[in-house]
Amino acid sequence: MKLLNFLLLAIPVSIFFHLTNSSPVLAFLAACLSIIPLSGYMGKATEEIAIYVGPSIGGLLNATFGNAAELIITLFALKSGLVEVVKASITGSIIGNLLLVLGLSMLLGGFKFKTQKFNRAAAGMHTSMLLLAVTGLIIPAIFLSKHTSPAAEPLSLGVAAVLILVYLLSLLFSLHTHKDVFRPSQEHSGTPQWTKLKALLILLTATILVVMESEFLVSGIEPVVNTLGISELFIGVIIIPIIGNAAEHTTSVMMALKNKMEISLEIAIGSSTQIALFVAPLLVFIGYFIGKPIDLLFTSYELVVIILGTVITAIISMDGRSNWLEGAQLLASYVIMALAFLFV
Repeated sequence: MKLLNFLLLAIPVSIFFHLTNSSPVLAFLAACLSIIPLSGYMGKATEEIAIYVGPSIGGLLNATFGNAAELIITLFALKSGLVEVVKASITGSIIGNLLLVLGLSMLLGGFKFKTQKFNRAAAGMHTSMLLLAVTGLIIPAIFLSKHTSPAAEPLSLGVAAVLILVYLLSLLFSLHTHKDVFRPSQEHSGTPQWTKLKALLILLTATILVVMESEFLVSGIEPVVNTLGISELFIGVIIIPIIGNAAEHTTSVMMALKNKMEISLEIAIGSSTQIALFVAPLLVFIGYFIGKPIDLLFTSYELVVIILGTVITAIISMDGRSNWLEGAQLLASYVIMALAFLFV
C-alpha cells in the first residue's frame, strides 16, 4: 500500500497539466499512474465491504467491481468516439489477464514452490466459460467480415444479450448452486480492517477520482499518438488494460507467492471471463443508447491472439498443476503479441 500511496501524488500532477494544458502527453502519463493506486483502493474497499455483507453478496460485489476502473476508462473512450480503442482494450484485457498476469503468477510462484496445485474443476469451469465468450466474439466477426449487412448492429446486440445472460447464470452457479466448487471465492472473507463507513467513503472517493482521471487519460490519447507515434491499437491493447488492472494483477502474484494458486487462477481467468461475458456486451448496449454504436467486429489479428491466449491457458490449466516454466511460456506468448501490436 505504501507504493500505492506514493503514486497518489500523480493525481495533483495530472490536474495541473490538464488545467494548464501545457503538456497533454505528461497529463496522459500522470493520469495513467494515478489510476493504478485508485483502482487498488477501489478493490480493497470492495473486499472490505464484501466481508460485512457476507460471502454470497460479497462474491457478487467482487465480480461486479473487479474491472470497474477499466470499464470507466473505456466508457470515456466510447463517449469520445474512440471505438477501436475500446475494442482493443477488450482484447488487451483478455490476453493480459490470461498470459501476463497468470504467467507472472506462475513464474514467480514457481520459483518459490517447485509445483503448485489448483482446483481442476474450477479451472475447467472458468476456461469453458471463456471459450464460450470467445465463440460469442468470433461468430459476429466472421459473419460481418464476409457479409456487409445492415444486420451488424442487431446481431451484435443479440449476441451481447446472450453473453450477459450466460454471465449471470455463471454467477448463480459459482455463488449459489455450486459454491462449494469455488472455495477460493470465500478466501477473501475474514476480519475487516476498515469500518463499513470508511470502506464506502473510500470506494466513492476513488470512483469519482477514477472518473476524473479517465477523462484526462482519454483526452490525451490523440496527442500521445501524434507525439510519440504509438498507435491507438497499442494503447488500447497494452496500456489501458495494464493500468486499469494493475492492483488486481499484484494481488494475483501475491497469492501465488503464498502458494494459493487457486486464487491467482480465479483472478486471472475470472477477470478475462468477466470482460468477455459482461463488460464487452455491456459496452455494446451502452454504445447503442448513447448514440456511439460499437459492434463485435474485431480485427483478424485481435481474434487470433484471443483464441491463442484462451487455448494456451486451457491447455496449461488442464492438469491442475503449474510450474515456473509454464509461467515463462505464457509471458513469452504475451511479449510476442505485444511486440506485434507495437509495430502495427
